[in-house]
Parts: sequence; C-alpha cells; structure tokens
Amino acid sequence: MPIVPDTKDWTWVLERACVDCGFDPAATPYEAVPGLVRASAVRIAAALERPDVRVRPDESTWSTLEYAAHVRDVCRIMTHRLGITLAAAAVPGPVISGYDPSVTVDAGVPMFANWDQDITAEADDYAAQSPAAVAAELGAAAESAARAYESVPADQRARVARRSNGSQFTVDTLGRYFLHDLVHHVHDVRA
Repeated sequence: MPIVPDTKDWTWVLERACVDCGFDPAATPYEAVPGLVRASAVRIAAALERPDVRVRPDESTWSTLEYAAHVRDVCRIMTHRLGITLAAAAVPGPVISGYDPSVTVDAGVPMFANWDQDITAEADDYAAQSPAAVAAELGAAAESAARAYESVPADQRARVARRSNGSQFTVDTLGRYFLHDLVHHVHDVRA
C-alpha cells in the first residue's frame, strides 16, 4: 500500500494549537516536556498490544506498529538534535536508515539535515518489526529523550540550531516541537 510522503513544514505547531491533536505550544511549558514524552510513549506502547497492530486503516495511513516505530526513531533523533544544539557541534548520532546525523556550524549556530521519515519507514521495514521489540525500544528511547531534555539548565534553553530548510529552533522550541510529534501520533493511533 502506498504511503503519501509527508512534506509539510510542521513548525507552525510552535505558533498555534494543532486542531487535529489539540497540542497547544503556548500552554506547554518546557518543564512539562519530559513527563509528557514519557506519558505519550507509554500510551503508544500500550496500543502495540492490540490485535490489529499491523493493520493500516487505509492505503495512505501507517499502522499502529509503523507509527510506534516512527515515534521510537523520533525520540532518538530529537535527543541527538538536542545534543547538537547544546554542543554547537557534531555529536555521535543514532544509526537510522535515511537519517543523516551530520551537522554543519555557521557562525556558531549548528544546522542539522532534514530527515525523510518515509525513507526510514520503508528501509527499516517498520511494518515487519516486532511489536514487543518496538515497545521496549520506544520505552528506552523516550526515557533517554526525557532525561536529556530535563537535564538542560534553564540558562541553556535559548541556545539555537537550524534545520537545513532554514527553520530555527531554540532548545525550548525544539522540545515543544518534538513533544507535538509524539502527542499527535498518540492521537493518530487513538491511544
């Protein structure tokens, strides 16, 4: 079944509430991000216990298993991007098909490459992965992400990084952007 690639620029979720999932960036302080990351991962992992975990609701929508594998990788990538932002330099990144962990630095501002999640989903065959393994890996990745975000001192949350399309993030906005992804996918899988 063909999945339509998601080419939207989702950075608008930092300016207004998401009408689909209800995430409101203005009502979400940075300090809430770690706990909500953990809670979202628990809800998605619980959805992996459903008997229809591999079933796509339609030809252009991922199954719960595929969404969960994606969220696991989002947690890994956003933890890496936080490290890049704080170090303003390349830091070792996760090995994920289709993800370029390299970074360039321009005038002290790190820039990371865009990630094509659809390439990763296909190359890593999200649909064929073990639900139990994905649940365990998602739990570990979410916990690592939550710890990384909660360990950032308040005076470091204004540090800046850019995505290669020019989108600029601070540690604070990166955390809320990341959290929206998880909250939105909880909504997607009806968890």
